[in-house]
Amino acid sequence: MIRKFDFLVIGSGVAGMSYALQVAAAGKGKVALVCKTTVEEANTAKAQGGIASVTDLKVDDFEKHIRDTIVAGDYISNSSAVEQVVRNAPDGIRRLLQWGVNFDKCADGSFDLHREGGHSEFRILHHADDTGYEIQRGLIEAVRQCPGITLLENHFAVEIITQHHLGIEVTRRTPDIECYGAYVIDPDTKKIDTILSRVTVLATGGCGAVYASTTNPDIATGDGIAMAYRAKATVRDMEFIQFHPTALHHHGETHPAYLITEAMRGYGGILRLPNGEEFMQKYDKRLSLAPRDIVARAIDKEMKKHGLDHVCLDVTHKDPEETKRHFPNIYAKCLSMGIDITRQYIPVAPCAHYLCGGIAVDLNACSSIRRLYAIGECSRTGLHGGNRLASNSLIEAVVYAEAAARHSLEHIAEYAFNEDVPEWNDEGTLSNEEKVLIAQDVREVGQIMSSYVGIVRSDLRLKRAWTRLDLLYEETEELFKRVKATKDICELRNMINVGYLITRQAIERKESRGLHYTTDYPKHAYDQN
Repeated sequence: MIRKFDFLVIGSGVAGMSYALQVAAAGKGKVALVCKTTVEEANTAKAQGGIASVTDLKVDDFEKHIRDTIVAGDYISNSSAVEQVVRNAPDGIRRLLQWGVNFDKCADGSFDLHREGGHSEFRILHHADDTGYEIQRGLIEAVRQCPGITLLENHFAVEIITQHHLGIEVTRRTPDIECYGAYVIDPDTKKIDTILSRVTVLATGGCGAVYASTTNPDIATGDGIAMAYRAKATVRDMEFIQFHPTALHHHGETHPAYLITEAMRGYGGILRLPNGEEFMQKYDKRLSLAPRDIVARAIDKEMKKHGLDHVCLDVTHKDPEETKRHFPNIYAKCLSMGIDITRQYIPVAPCAHYLCGGIAVDLNACSSIRRLYAIGECSRTGLHGGNRLASNSLIEAVVYAEAAARHSLEHIAEYAFNEDVPEWNDEGTLSNEEKVLIAQDVREVGQIMSSYVGIVRSDLRLKRAWTRLDLLYEETEELFKRVKATKDICELRNMINVGYLITRQAIERKESRGLHYTTDYPKHAYDQN
């Protein structure tokens, strides 16, 4: 089946929905919003802490936010991207408010601002401890009320369409590669539809699910990055995987691990060993409010040094009622596990959380492939550099969605549908035996990435990961060629592609920088093993 939309948006988090709402409002064509599962399930909804923006000009300013971002990024952020996001953040917040998103306010009507690690001021807008969920809720309501958006839930994008699908050889040196839409699995027919578009936007989120333990939902398999890479788009900075220092440690929970927001450390939470001993003073003068890469490595070091599977976060010294008011969901979650956080330590450990790299884009969110944009976590804008400053991701998604919408609306008249695109060859079958193989390979990818491409790396570990991923790649591609394309095997392909990119770009970076720490090129004064 062939369908046509002027704007094809793949991914339904804050980035994808923000973009879809803006282009739909312009009335320049039909908009399709493709959701891998339901529109409610996205990484956005898992973001607890908040969204960063300068709002209190009496104590804060753009220059402080810019400096904090560049320092956290280990001085390799793109300064133009940082300027664009920070200076346009207040407008982004206003758009979210117009779409019905609510943020907590003080009695005088001003925003109740939090402070998080790496920020020099209180500038984090939030909604209790479920900010991402509230943003997702507000945007979903706006999308469902927008007649110009066709919502395609439970549809899975297999590949984006380029000249390659017209029988033209496309390499990484081919000039003027163009995107004509995407091949997408229809959940009702189980067939692969051809969706032609004049503009295609990848807003597919991150890739935390390639690790054995992550705060991301299972759907975060790096689909957009893998599709773009296979289409010969430029992908950069994949080595910079942010491990959140404080995921709730609970046996049996790996996907997703429950996040203990950084705002809890901003609130006064103290990292301790299970015996009560503090340890962050050995690693950074900012103690528990140091940037995430430093805190995650410090926890990793202490866990290995003492043979622990977790450390602890302590808020027992804070007022119990205030703690329950600020963090109602965390309080309820921990209480369900028998932990009263007002009287007991919270067991925490680092796990995969956020990707700072991805599909390389310019200030208009344009990828290296014409007519293909990338926004949100799947994109590499350069904002984050070597390490993301807490709560900068949601505002980056909003600001770049606006940039992509503005640019694509300006150029949409230049693009035509490509009527020569062939339909997908849908031959092949999938047996139960093959399903078992796919499930096992998914687990193996997670084990490889967590064991060899984690918080602390080495050339030996990275080469071992490369070798094992290469074998999985060969086996999976052979299987993909002879079976019917399904969501499961496509996700496995994407996970292997993304794992390969993370590993390869980690091998290529011959230094420790930001989130990439290798024992072969140590930068920090304390030794890591």
